[in-house]
Amino acid sequence: METISKSARKEIVEALRRRYQQASKAEKGIILGEFITVTGFHRKHAIRLLNLAAEAAVKAAIENITQSQRIYDEAVKTALAVLWEAADRICGKRLRAAIPTLIGAMVWTAVRTGCNPGG
Repeated sequence: METISKSARKEIVEALRRRYQQASKAEKGIILGEFITVTGFHRKHAIRLLNLAAEAAVKAAIENITQSQRIYDEAVKTALAVLWEAADRICGKRLRAAIPTLIGAMVWTAVRTGCNPGG
């Protein structure tokens, strides 16, 4: 079997990628078989290469959604980090239940030592 150059393989991947992503399941099988025959890649590797652009688009979309749905600002994140450290880095489920107790203990300690907990 003859081997083809890396640049030729790259051209083939780019040419087939869009066609593969828009194809039905049956058509994908045919395209994949032809691609494997020409390039000599293993089937799983070929599938990953041909789906690469779609995965990148999905990751970018998820990142955009995650950034637009952020709930806490930096001040709240800092306060939560302090509480988490004070609770010896317990899991979020347990931290949520412990927050009222932790805040009460921190305020009590601040009042008792004469610190101003608000600033």
